[in-house]
Parts: sequence; C-alpha cells; structure tokens
Amino acid sequence: MRSPLSPEMATQEVPLNETLAHLKTESETLKLKLEEERAKLHDVELHQVAEKVEGLGQFVMKTRRTLKGHGNKVLCMDWCKDKRRIVSSSQDGKVIVWDAFTTNKEHAVTMPCTWVMACAYAPSGCAVACGGLDNKCSVYPLSLDKNENLAAKKKSVAMHTNYLSACSFTNSDMQILTSSGDGTCALWDVESGQLLQSFHGHAADVLCLDLAPSETGNTFVSGGCDKKANVWDMRSGQCIQSFETHESDINSVRYYPSGDAFASGSDDATCRLYDLRADREVAIYSKESIIFGVSSVDFSLSGRLLFGGYNDYTINVWDVLKGTRVSILFGHENRVSTLRVSPDGTAFCTGSWDHTLRIWA
Repeated sequence: MRSPLSPEMATQEVPLNETLAHLKTESETLKLKLEEERAKLHDVELHQVAEKVEGLGQFVMKTRRTLKGHGNKVLCMDWCKDKRRIVSSSQDGKVIVWDAFTTNKEHAVTMPCTWVMACAYAPSGCAVACGGLDNKCSVYPLSLDKNENLAAKKKSVAMHTNYLSACSFTNSDMQILTSSGDGTCALWDVESGQLLQSFHGHAADVLCLDLAPSETGNTFVSGGCDKKANVWDMRSGQCIQSFETHESDINSVRYYPSGDAFASGSDDATCRLYDLRADREVAIYSKESIIFGVSSVDFSLSGRLLFGGYNDYTINVWDVLKGTRVSILFGHENRVSTLRVSPDGTAFCTGSWDHTLRIWA
C-alpha cells in the first residue's frame, strides 16, 4: 500500500523557482520593462508642446446661487440634461432635486440610511438614482406631481457587499453603472435589477467612476484606494488600461470631453492627466502650497480648464495645457466634496461639508 503524500514530498513536487517570492520578483521586473518601453515613446512634455499656445487671461467666476436645505454634509451631486435641475445627496440621508436657477426644491426623498454617497440623474430627467451605506443603488422615478410620495415607487437596482461609492446611468435610463467599497464595479439592468456585467481588478475600495463621453460609450474609467485608475470595456468586463502614478487614494476621475484622455484627483494633493492613446500620464497639476487632497475634478466644456474641489475648502482652476493654476475660488466653509460642470458648460456646481451647494459662473 502506498503511503499518502508526506509534506516533504509535496514541496519537492513543486520546483523551487515557482515559489510566490520568485513570481513576485518576476512580475516586478516585467512591470519595470513595461515602464521602460513606455518611457521610450515619451519624447516631449505636454507643457512644452503648449508653450506657443496663448495663455488664459484673468476671468472672474463667483458664486451666483447658494442652495441651502441639507441638514448635513453634501456628499454628491449631478446635473440633469436640461441644464437646470440638480440632484444632491447628503450624510443626513436626504436626496433633494433642485431647480438651480430659482433655488427651489422640487423633490425630496429621505433614504433609509445615512451617508448617501452617490446620486445620479437619469438621461431622460425622469428619474434619479442614489445609494450609500445601504450597499444598494435605488432608482426613484420623478413625477410632475409635487405631492407624490416618491419613496413608494422606489426600485432597488444594484446590490453590492459593501457601500456604494458612485453610480451613473449609461446613455439610457435602462442601465446603471455602480462602483463600491467591495472593490468592484458593476453594470445593472434597471427594470429587472439583473447584474449584466461585473468588473474585477481593483485591489481595494473603488471610489469613483466616469463613463466615456462617446455616443457608443463602451468604456468607463474607475479610481480607488489602490491608487490605480483602470479603464474598462463594458461589453467584455475586461480592464483594458491601468495607470498607477498617484501616491494615495484616487477620489475622482473624469474623461476629457473628446474621450481621448481623463483626469484624476487624489488625496496626494495632485490632479493628473492621462492620455489613453499615449498610454501614460501626461501632466500633473500641483503646487508646493497645495497640501490638501482633491475630492472632485471636472473639465470645462472645451477641455481647456480643469476644476478641482479641495479639502482646504477651495476650488482650484487649472490650465490643462500649460499645467498652471489660473484661479482659486473661495466661498465654502468646509471641504468641497463634489464638483460638476453643467451640461452646457455655462456654470459649475459644488457641494460641500458646510451643508450647502453653490453654483459658480
């Protein structure tokens, strides 16, 4: 009778060079080789190419509206395609739909949980989605009847195993994309609540996502606590590009209007620009004097300006091409948590831990 395998024999079966340590070093050397190949193609800096471009003159932006009504920190906001309405969510569990022009509240929902970290407006303007510490993404249809109870029509769409950090409708009201503290992103069917595709590749909480602006819209970018920004193919579920140059959590990612690049904002106090065709980081937006993290970034409609909301209560405006700061905006009395440029590019809105939202133009 043959004796069962002893531990000694089991280790002999596996050649020593297959050990984990060996594989780790091998992957590190391959990573370095990739970096070297990337560097070979890196011939010139963005700001050098942009030297001949005319600088931006002084421009005045100030708070034009202040939206008051949340009882706690504002955590997320999104514009409606009608360029006028806004949905915002806060730590007190409230989700409010505003008319940004008149500052009137049009709808309000109290979520069953606090810390509603994500909210999004449907492309049609007929529904909003939100979620947070309840690990769910819920969709509320909006009606013209102001007195209607929205909560009664609530649809639970997405279920994660940890908090919901961001959500966004795809180009239709029928599908929603979510990211979560469980380290995954997922695509869901709104009607049935069915999981259509899941995206695995982050090694820690995913904090943000943004859909590519193209009509086909088959890719999106996500950023997280593993300091990585990943670009995904929505049809295959595969990660097609990954960028790891930040030194801390990535709190916000946003595509450049053309869809060929994206910006990220991080706790390392920098914003960075990644070119997808060059497959590398092409610019860093930072200053010695800026030591607080970036919570949220967005581009102007032309893509020439990058707005960043910071934890030191300010908004910095960067010249994307030249890499210089062109303006700094003051107004909020606590950290800026969310920032979005309106769909027509005429204004942008910020939400803050000071319980208010501000419209700037």
